Amino acid sequence: MGEAFEPKVVAFCCHYCAYSAADLAGSMRMEYSPNVRIVKLMCTGKVDTLHLLKAFEDGADTVFVAG
Repeated sequence: MGEAFEPKVVAFCCHYCAYSAADLAGSMRMEYSPNVRIVKLMCTGKVDTLHLLKAFEDGADTVFVAG
């Protein structure tokens, strides 16, 4: 078969919770997959469904909301 499937992941992260954890991981020089894109939000409770659908429309294979 050929190369392995690498899904494109878009993560919508809360500024005070999940994004802080990702930032801390970066400060500790931990690596995560380059196919993950993080979008920082003030609060994931305000995520509009249209933003999630737009991410899929633009080529994301997975959308992750973390608060």
